[in-house]
Amino acid sequence: MKKIGQVIKEASGSRIKDSFKLSKGLIIIKYSGVASPDMSTLRKTLKVSGSDLFVVKNSIAKRAMKELGLENLVKSIESPCGIIFFKDEPVDISKILCAFRKDHEKLVLEGGLLEDKLLTLKDIEAMSSLPSKDLLRAMVVMTLNSPILKIVIVLSQTLKKFVYCIDQIKQKKTN
Repeated sequence: MKKIGQVIKEASGSRIKDSFKLSKGLIIIKYSGVASPDMSTLRKTLKVSGSDLFVVKNSIAKRAMKELGLENLVKSIESPCGIIFFKDEPVDISKILCAFRKDHEKLVLEGGLLEDKLLTLKDIEAMSSLPSKDLLRAMVVMTLNSPILKIVIVLSQTLKKFVYCIDQIKQKKTN
């Protein structure tokens, strides 16, 4: 029979592996010095955006990262750290983290992984400045709609000029 500590370690390691397999990527944060209620707020905000903040012992996280073949991220796991797994929008997650970091300077963004690309702090900050997916879609629609709108305006102006010309001819004949 296994000790309870060993069972918890195995469960935590398998949770990291399962979460990684189901996600597009991850971001590693250091939260030392951030108050517990603030961390709860961050966790809830991340949950709403479709991601999970998982806090685990460093030794378990390092072992799981090595087993997943993510040796490059092992060096980022030091001091109290958390792993944020995201499934959908990395831009939204980076915006949430950068906004939270402005109010809580003790939070450190260590880096992460997006699909197969390693993310640095600069990458995460750059992603936070990008527009959201919905805004990008709206911009594409407007770009596609713009030439059509210009054609409609030109054609309507031509029709207006034609009607104005006919009206002028009518006025000359009535005088």
